[in-house]
Amino acid sequence: MDLVDLVIRALKEVPREEFDLKRQIFRATTSIPFNIAEGYRRKKRRGAYQNHVSIALGSQGEMDTAVEVCARNSFMSRETCREIFSISDRVGAMLNKLHDSLEAS
Repeated sequence: MDLVDLVIRALKEVPREEFDLKRQIFRATTSIPFNIAEGYRRKKRRGAYQNHVSIALGSQGEMDTAVEVCARNSFMSRETCREIFSISDRVGAMLNKLHDSLEAS
């Protein structure tokens, strides 16, 4: 959720004319915790949770790529992008560990 909060604040830096990019970043970023929550609540089988964690990892990659587009085109400050990538790396590490633990169980 810290990543979502940071990205929402950072999107204010992106020019209005980049509406589609802003929307894509917002959707990818919010998809991370949304998929974790949805998968956790689907208690029917462990595989469903693991699948949702995998989707969250994909959304993280999508968000990282879109933020890189912002960085390369100066739509966000380099410092903001570095902060997003730093938190995103931590989130990715946690998601990978969670995914692996669900596989081992």
